[in-house]
Amino acid sequence: MKYRLLGSSDLQVSEICLGTMTYGEQNSAEDARQQLDYAVARGVNFIDTAEMYPVPPCAATQGLTEEYVGCWLKGRVRDKLVLATKVSGPGRGYDWMRGGPQIARQQVEAAVDASLKRLQTDYIDLYQIHWPDRNVPMFGQTAFDPGAERETTPIAEQLAVFADLIRAGKIRHVGLSNETPWGVCQFIRASEQAGLPRVVSIQNAYSLINRTFEYGLAEISHRENVGLLAYSPLGFGTLSGKYLTPSGTGRISLFPGFGQRYAKPNVSEAVQAYSELAHQAGMAPAILALAFVRSQWFVSSTIIGATAMEQLRQDIDSTEVELGADLLCEIQAVHARYPNPAP
Repeated sequence: MKYRLLGSSDLQVSEICLGTMTYGEQNSAEDARQQLDYAVARGVNFIDTAEMYPVPPCAATQGLTEEYVGCWLKGRVRDKLVLATKVSGPGRGYDWMRGGPQIARQQVEAAVDASLKRLQTDYIDLYQIHWPDRNVPMFGQTAFDPGAERETTPIAEQLAVFADLIRAGKIRHVGLSNETPWGVCQFIRASEQAGLPRVVSIQNAYSLINRTFEYGLAEISHRENVGLLAYSPLGFGTLSGKYLTPSGTGRISLFPGFGQRYAKPNVSEAVQAYSELAHQAGMAPAILALAFVRSQWFVSSTIIGATAMEQLRQDIDSTEVELGADLLCEIQAVHARYPNPAP
């Protein structure tokens, strides 16, 4: 396992990060313990969760994922692990969470304290805004709608809350998630102008079928030293090829409508082409997909998630695969035929 410095922080994170959003829905507490034990034994030191998890989110299960991680974390050597979690933003209809989550001082402070209690730890290494407080297209939406504007907490005020949490020792670093190029630039500008914490990472979707990060955010990643934490590198399992047959089952089939971006035109055609390419190269489609994401210079860590240990083993095994120049060229040719079918 290789380790990389996360953005401008002092966090050395494993190139694979264990995502946990199935804990409490598709995975039990015992499943979680086994996965966490195995991942750490393989060299993973980076664990990502969120106050909203598990998914699909609902009032009955909200917070269970952090509780499962906290039960496992208790009694372990804390400074050997990098723990990331997220505070939920507005606009998703989750009124059962704090009466409707916002990135406002009182709400963020309450969210941090609740996460710390569930995680059974004194501090969070990376605290991320799960999605922007303002109106933006996200989770498969692609068009900005000025008519959907809503009241929002100014970015400088958001950062001021995180600055106080850092001073209090509750969090160490700040990250973004599901952000846009404009948003990342505004956070950086506000931190520079007011002497506030600088964001060190952005957690956005990135995969063979969604490479939109390359358009504007990759330049920001390079020029401003903000690392990408790539989530959905397998496109909710689509890039494993399991949905190419009618009998394929997984999160998308269990929760209809949950992975809408993966039902868009040309997704199946692109997945079929990448699957054929993987088989020609003598590897599983999931290995090809994960090795590609890991190979990108702007990716600090690739977030994997699994409901079964066999999946987890294969995902971590992908770190042993390096894609050659010829194979990368063939991947680029498929991308030219089917550019970003699941943005």
